[in-house]
Amino acid sequence: MKKVYVKTPSRLHFCLIDMNGELGRVDGSLGISIEKPNVELITWLSDETRIYGEESSRVTALAKLFLSNVKSNEKISINIKNLIPSHVGFGSETQLSLAVASSIAKLLKLNLSTYELAQIMGRGGTSGIGEATFDTGGLILDGGHSFGNNCQKKDFLPSNASKAPPAKVLVRYDFPEDWFFILATPNTEKGMFGQKETDIFRKLCPIPADEVAAISRIILMKLLPSVLEKDIQIFGSGLTDLQNLSFAKAAKDLMHPVTARCIKTLLEKGAYGAGQSSFGPTAYGLFKRDSEVERVIPMLKNILDKSGGGEVLCAGPNNFGAHISFH
Repeated sequence: MKKVYVKTPSRLHFCLIDMNGELGRVDGSLGISIEKPNVELITWLSDETRIYGEESSRVTALAKLFLSNVKSNEKISINIKNLIPSHVGFGSETQLSLAVASSIAKLLKLNLSTYELAQIMGRGGTSGIGEATFDTGGLILDGGHSFGNNCQKKDFLPSNASKAPPAKVLVRYDFPEDWFFILATPNTEKGMFGQKETDIFRKLCPIPADEVAAISRIILMKLLPSVLEKDIQIFGSGLTDLQNLSFAKAAKDLMHPVTARCIKTLLEKGAYGAGQSSFGPTAYGLFKRDSEVERVIPMLKNILDKSGGGEVLCAGPNNFGAHISFH
């Protein structure tokens, strides 16, 4: 019996770029694929649909969505080995959706690209980082969506409320392998999602055009060149700059105080740059692999332990995307 094994990366979402729309486009994102946490699952054809492991009802719904959209009556079984924590800033929904879709597509011998799988599963309607993370990994810049009447989008909406196609990738670079992130995820209220997230987009947008101009300049003239030149100091300072501009600046009042304390500690203890991924609550700090970070991890754990707990982990870049193979 053929079985398909899928292991996905996660992503950190650094920023949305243009939530103004005056130029006829909105969204646009910068983010990176990281090696963990992961979705891991094994899928096979069976005489009855069975889902084993955590979040079985959620995975069942995703499998049914894919099978319905490709007009297949096949029955499948899925063994869920590992999941990415949901709504904390790692892009869990896109990775799980694409893991389920890609595994079934491989079993059914459907020649579908990751972009097509994301369309089928309704992912990427605001940011294209998750789809590109699954597809190729690396540092990713996407170009957002056309905006206005008879365009891909006519309102400021998050992915869960948007029916726009996945945003197309403009730039994809390998991220230096000797750079990595320390991640702190507090056990606080989950990041914004669902109707709350939709309401926030409508409340905060449009963002002033000068903020969009500033963030675009930092990306084009600071972040992208510094990756090519492997200048971690410049890249890190650019990441920190992004936290005070555009949509991230407007949403900063929503940041949980524990996340803010983690970011402050990361910067004080040697991170080249730090911020919050998406709506959080995960905080990230950028370090070099040869740096002495052992002292930082206990400090972050202490902050989390005093505020309800949480998890601290180290993750390097993923520069190849999801692993998919017959098992």
